[in-house]
Amino acid sequence: MVHKYLVAVAFLGVLTAAPLPAQTVRSGIEAWQRADYERAVAIWRPLAEKGDQDAAFNLGQAYRLGRGVTISLGAAKTWFERAAMKGHLDAQTTLGLMLFENGDRTGGLRWLRVAAEKGEPRALLVYGTALFNGDGTKRDPLLGYAYVSRAAAQGLLPAQSTLEQLDQILPVDQRKKAVAMAMAKAKAAPPPRSKPASTPRKATVPAAAPAKQAPPVAAPSVSPAGEAIGPWRIQLGAFSQRGAAEGLFRKLSGALPGKRAFYVPAGAVTRLQVGPYPTRDAASAACGGLSGRGQACFPLAVGSAR
Repeated sequence: MVHKYLVAVAFLGVLTAAPLPAQTVRSGIEAWQRADYERAVAIWRPLAEKGDQDAAFNLGQAYRLGRGVTISLGAAKTWFERAAMKGHLDAQTTLGLMLFENGDRTGGLRWLRVAAEKGEPRALLVYGTALFNGDGTKRDPLLGYAYVSRAAAQGLLPAQSTLEQLDQILPVDQRKKAVAMAMAKAKAAPPPRSKPASTPRKATVPAAAPAKQAPPVAAPSVSPAGEAIGPWRIQLGAFSQRGAAEGLFRKLSGALPGKRAFYVPAGAVTRLQVGPYPTRDAASAACGGLSGRGQACFPLAVGSAR
């Protein structure tokens, strides 16, 4: 008799229990905005595994930033790729920038090209600059100028600065041709429009920087010869006193003509970096030139972990 009563109570509990609310990408966003990152990840993961591209992108962001999960660029790449393959513009851009920043120029530029063709400003800037310099892709100054100008027209400040440099390099007649190319491409693929503020953008979680600030990786700069001079530096040491770093640079500056020092604070120490250099090989060659002086040195990409 007691046994039947317990079964009846259990059955009544099933009937009266409130159904669990359906979890959505938006509910994960709300948890993220409350800084409940583990909850956000728990919501997005099953959705991403079922093929939701927005959830996959957000899960990639969580792994990239190390929020709610242990930071893992490998896992971030996997989830970004899943979303990018389905046409997710933010995923294509973020994946391209992440790969580019971490030395995979070919893979990064492949995705940045896809995003640039859709008018994404950060992708336009980095891919356009690579085209202008011939950095990781066949050099095409006119198309590179066209891409950078499209990014500048959308208000991306680093693109506007880069465009000013290009204006000093490219002759007026070529700039006119490039502008015509930019206008034709913009007409064929207008820039992506932001949704009204009243409409939640379920696809986006807070990233490292807003779209109109500098892109996550430093775009290569250009020299009057059109040669890339930007994305690599060499690191010469870390010092408890900045003055020691400055003294070493003064000592070695004669062996590093045309290069400048970057004093990068890192906790209690200051790291001495020198550059910029157009490629990893160029930075490595500079380190090789200092080896005879017994100077420790290694190349690093601007924006990479140091």
